[in-house]
Amino acid sequence: MPVPIQKVFGAGLRDVQYGDRPIAAKILSGFGSGGVQELVEDYDRGTFRAVYTVNFPGAVYVLHVFQKKSRRGIRTAREDLELIRNRLAQARIHHEASRQRRES
Repeated sequence: MPVPIQKVFGAGLRDVQYGDRPIAAKILSGFGSGGVQELVEDYDRGTFRAVYTVNFPGAVYVLHVFQKKSRRGIRTAREDLELIRNRLAQARIHHEASRQRRES
């Protein structure tokens, strides 16, 4: 990932941690109420995306960061969506386990 994109995504995710919504953030469709969002940036003839969730109180989970490969349309590839769904499920398990540890 190019360094300028790393810096943009890093700044955007920092804003998310502080409760702000970056201007470049968009809701990723297909994941319900908008708790899964993405940052999208174009750089040097490429498009890069960082997908994260704010579904869990007190935590931001980055689910996937990638360069869009498809040459047609803006749709996210099925493989990327499947990976995001799997990582969201893992984040849910991790967050619940962390909550239980804090309570015990």
